[in-house]
Amino acid sequence: MPPPAPPRRKKHRDPSRFVRLHLPLALYLLFTLIPFYWMLVFALRPAGETALVPWPITFEHFDTVWNGIGFGLFFRNSLIIGIGTLVVVTVFALMGGYALARFKFRGQRVFLLALLCTQFIPGAMMLIPLFVIFKNAGLLNSLTGLVIADTAFQLPLALILMSGFVRNVPVELEEAAMVDGCTRLRAFFAVTLPQLRPALVAVGSFAFIGAWNNFLFALMFASRQDKFTLPVGLSYALGEFNTDFGALAAGGVVAAVPVVLVFAVVQRFLVQGLSAGAVKG
Repeated sequence: MPPPAPPRRKKHRDPSRFVRLHLPLALYLLFTLIPFYWMLVFALRPAGETALVPWPITFEHFDTVWNGIGFGLFFRNSLIIGIGTLVVVTVFALMGGYALARFKFRGQRVFLLALLCTQFIPGAMMLIPLFVIFKNAGLLNSLTGLVIADTAFQLPLALILMSGFVRNVPVELEEAAMVDGCTRLRAFFAVTLPQLRPALVAVGSFAFIGAWNNFLFALMFASRQDKFTLPVGLSYALGEFNTDFGALAAGGVVAAVPVVLVFAVVQRFLVQGLSAGAVKG
């Protein structure tokens, strides 16, 4: 007969663990959520009320910003710019990241260093040259121009991330597929691309959120109200002598909901993709 298994030792809970770990996290979470709670309170309680709990709940502020101020149009513009930037950045980052990871060429290190250096350049420094270029190209007051501007500033980081993701896919898999008769392009779509789904989600999410939240380019390159985005629309909701804080909070909720939904849906892929891209690079 086999010897009896030794009795399991009961794990003793460390009382100091709560103080060292859980309590700081709870305080940080509380500090982070209080502004969101106040935004919801202002958005949901009737005008003139001062209660800490929004009761009775009203949606008049949402009706004001959506139909009165025109946030429905601003939301559509932001959505078009965000999705357009997501698609363009993801496609070009996929192609460029694959080239940086799989091929060696002269000046590769210098090119990667230049991509890194672009992350230290504030977008405000490029406003005047971009404004002149867009004016000569007829891209002012155009959603296409905003997509191009957002893509130009989102693409360098996306290329760096995607090249790290591609390096984590063993090149031997592609070589085995090419030995079996696949071309490099077919091996890429059949072998490498399915392994890059977390990377595509991570890069696309960052591109979408960066374009969605961009205020400076939308403010400078779009002067017509029908081309405003949500951040610009929120800034124009501030009056010169008075401010409707309920409407402003409702607009903030409308602007924050898509970002929260994106992170809630792609969180698993986002963490997996970022951890995969951080191993090598």
